[in-house]
Amino acid sequence: MKKFFEFDRLGTSYGRETIAGITTFLAMAYILFVNPSILADGTGMDADAVYVATALAAAVGTIIMALVAKYPIALAPGMGLNAFFAYTVVIGMDIPWETALAGVLVSGIIFIILTLTGIRQMVIDAIPPTLKMAVGAGIGLFIAFIGLQNAGIVVNDDSTLLTLGNLTAGPTLLAVFGMIVTVLLITLGFRGGVFYGMIITAIVGMIFNQVPLPEQIVSSVPSLEPTFGAAFANFGDVFTLPMIGVILTFLFVDFFDTAGTLVAVASKAGLLKDNKLPRAGKALFSDSAATVVGATLGTSTTTSYVESTTGVGAGGRSGFTSLVTAILFILAIFFSPLLQVVTNAVTAPALIIVGVMMASSLKDIPWDQFEIAVPSFLTVAIMPLSYSIATGIAVGFIFYPLTMLAKGRIKEMNPIMWFLCIVFVLYLFFLH
Repeated sequence: MKKFFEFDRLGTSYGRETIAGITTFLAMAYILFVNPSILADGTGMDADAVYVATALAAAVGTIIMALVAKYPIALAPGMGLNAFFAYTVVIGMDIPWETALAGVLVSGIIFIILTLTGIRQMVIDAIPPTLKMAVGAGIGLFIAFIGLQNAGIVVNDDSTLLTLGNLTAGPTLLAVFGMIVTVLLITLGFRGGVFYGMIITAIVGMIFNQVPLPEQIVSSVPSLEPTFGAAFANFGDVFTLPMIGVILTFLFVDFFDTAGTLVAVASKAGLLKDNKLPRAGKALFSDSAATVVGATLGTSTTTSYVESTTGVGAGGRSGFTSLVTAILFILAIFFSPLLQVVTNAVTAPALIIVGVMMASSLKDIPWDQFEIAVPSFLTVAIMPLSYSIATGIAVGFIFYPLTMLAKGRIKEMNPIMWFLCIVFVLYLFFLH
């Protein structure tokens, strides 16, 4: 095992890698409860089945990353992509969740093909960094907006569309408490602050009768039957223009997530060589295969998690770190009864805080360059305002070539962007 993971070359050990794997798991364990909450919210999906699918997709995807790419990077269903799946595709576009899963499956298959042919990296390189950052920040605002809604902090208003909710309501007070606790934990440097914040919020909620007491903590594994293989049942329904736009969005968002996460984690671990990522193809393949596995099990796109940097910070340098994290996700399958204590008030702070973290990329956008500021701003603003990640991406990708052309900077833009511009114009036209 030490030889396979090259412990001596990397200067690491079983103890250090184990601690790193546990640290990574704690930093991203919140997804076990947040993902079922999002995917089952108004979609008709079974929350228990999604919980198992989430844990298994994370475990299998992370094992593939550990054994194939040998990086200390863990995978799980991605935040933002799960919100797009539930709120934009299933609820907003009135597409059955089985068809949406089929779209995730197709995107995963396309991922694999594009990765093996090298096209995936070419497309990633074609999209300007500013738009990548704008997409990440926009998704962050969208996720935070959903969290504010679920908490009852922001509510509907017939006169102004939105207004401040009743902050004295029990669930809303609990969510505000949870947000304060989570912010303090992360500010004080606690690894896994989001996860611990959810635990503390749930406990306080039970004390004040705002959260139901769990009937048990450990149980047998819930059935995967409600979601397993559902993607194949509606596979033929994905070949419509609206679904092609959905699949493209799955592709683009995972492009950004994976590329950014791989570079961030590898850089922190000191694994980059000449500013390039060794075994990048294997890492991208691992991510692609995980999406196919996750869609088959019954969850939205599975992707690499930037929370893996916490494990790297604890000393993780090899795939053994990922192996430890994967084992913990497998063990988590037996704790599904805890789902009933993870209410909207408990998950809302996690959504808001993750949104804050994702919005940090706004600082790297050159706002003083109007031709870049306009498409970036529209991408960020349209996502929460239209309640659609896809629409935000579409608007940004349409305006970017136009503003660059008007500014006379067209030579700086990859021709692929014109193709993407046309695709998204057709997507918006036929969608509405």
